[in-house]
Amino acid sequence: MAKAQTQNQARLKKLYVEKIKPELKKQYGYTSEFAIPKLSKIVVNMGVGENAQDSKKIQGAVTDMTAITGQKPLVTKSRKAIAAFKLREDLPIGCKVTLRGERMYEFLDRLITIAMPRIRDFRGVSERSFDGNGNYALGLKEQIIFPEINFDKVDAIRGMDIIICTTAKTDDEAKSLLKGFSMPFRLK
Repeated sequence: MAKAQTQNQARLKKLYVEKIKPELKKQYGYTSEFAIPKLSKIVVNMGVGENAQDSKKIQGAVTDMTAITGQKPLVTKSRKAIAAFKLREDLPIGCKVTLRGERMYEFLDRLITIAMPRIRDFRGVSERSFDGNGNYALGLKEQIIFPEINFDKVDAIRGMDIIICTTAKTDDEAKSLLKGFSMPFRLK
């Protein structure tokens, strides 16, 4: 039973259990298994910007996000009206997904191995995008770098924010964790 379960595990989860976890334990000298940093969730957010009045644009963002993450997104709405942005209260302005478990590892795997190498003039991600509590945020300018998106059916190019939340206490621990997953940090 246990062997069949490990074969169905996401590739990065297996890598974490077999390689990254023991390395982190040795590097930082953790005494408890629960103190070793791990991924807790990944939040993917996509806004539609000026196209908020058009419900077809929201549907396009929802369709793209569903294809990319494999999970139906939550449509986010504006909290208050801002006349300068032509924004009314409760107007749909984007969508977001919170990934956990197997989907989280599979999304991170596709992001690192397939999507990031497809970015034009890609030199790596910044090492300074940690928040001080072990969480990492990055922004993508185009959703079309993901292979799940059919370029011919895209109605608009939209960017997205990806926040990788970890249980690490410091940014250094979180950076070591993400480096274990082969996160392509920019060379100094």
